[in-house]
Amino acid sequence: MTDAELRDAAARGEETPVSVAGWLRIGGRGLALVSLIAVFVPLHYLYRTLSYGSPFPMLFLRYAARVCGAKVEVKGTHLKRDVFFVANHLSWVDILALAGASGTAFVAKAELADAPVVGWLASLNRTVFVKREHRMGVAEQINALKEALADNWSVTVFPEGTTTDGQSLLPFKTSMLSVLEPPPPGVLVQPVILDYGPVAEWIGWIGQESGINNAKRVLSRKGTFKVRIHYLEPFSPEDFRGRKAISQESRRRIEEALLEVLGKPLRPFAHTVAPVRYQPKNEDQAAG
Repeated sequence: MTDAELRDAAARGEETPVSVAGWLRIGGRGLALVSLIAVFVPLHYLYRTLSYGSPFPMLFLRYAARVCGAKVEVKGTHLKRDVFFVANHLSWVDILALAGASGTAFVAKAELADAPVVGWLASLNRTVFVKREHRMGVAEQINALKEALADNWSVTVFPEGTTTDGQSLLPFKTSMLSVLEPPPPGVLVQPVILDYGPVAEWIGWIGQESGINNAKRVLSRKGTFKVRIHYLEPFSPEDFRGRKAISQESRRRIEEALLEVLGKPLRPFAHTVAPVRYQPKNEDQAAG
C-alpha cells in the first residue's frame, strides 16, 4: 500500500502495519523518551518543592519532539508571558513543538490524555484536558486556565476543537475564550500557525484513528520532518467585543497566513469528527 492508502485506512480506524525496521525505530525512540523522563521528571518535581514555574517540562518536551523526529523551526517572535496563543491543530506533536519552543500550557481534547507517554507528560505542563464524557463546567475550565496562565505565563488554545490534516481550517469554537471575557489585565492574543509541510497529512491525527495507532505511525517513520511554528502579530483582546469577535479575528489572521504558507487554497476537511464539546453537563442534558 502507498503512504496515502495507509493514511486513508488509518483514518477509517484500521491498524497500520509496521515493518521490523519500524518497530526498531519505535523501540529506539521509546527508550530515548524513557531516558529523558528519567532525567527531567525528577528534576521537575524537585524544582517544584523549592519554587513555582518549573522549566523542566519545556526542556523535556523540546527534546522529546526531536526524539519523535520533529525538527522545529520558529518563524517570528513569541511573547514571553501574559499571552494566549491561538493555533491550528494537527497532532499530539503540536504540544511537543509548541511547549518546547515557548513553555506554554495547553487546552486539549481529553483523548490526548490517553496517548502513550505524551498525555501524562503533557499534564505535567498543566495541560487542561477537556472531556467529552463527564464534561467540566465552563467556570471550572476557566479557573484551570487561569492557574495555567499564572504558572506557565502562556496558554495555547486549539479552537478548532479537533485535529486536521494541515490543509484545512475548521470553524473556531469560542467557549474556551471565555477567560478573555473580560480580558485579564495585560494579556494579549497571539495567533500561531503550525506547518508540517509535505508530511502534514501523514502526521495528522484525523478521522477514526486511535491515538495509539497515530503514535505508532509517527514513531515508526524513518528520518525526521520539519515543523515550522509561525508566530503572527499579537493583538489586544480589549480591542474586540467578546470572545466571538476575538475568535473571528484570530481565525482571520491564521487563515490569511496559512494561505500564504501553503501557496494554495484551503480545502474542506474530508472527515466528520465530533468536536470537543465545552458545554457543562447539565446544559447538554437539557439540550438533549
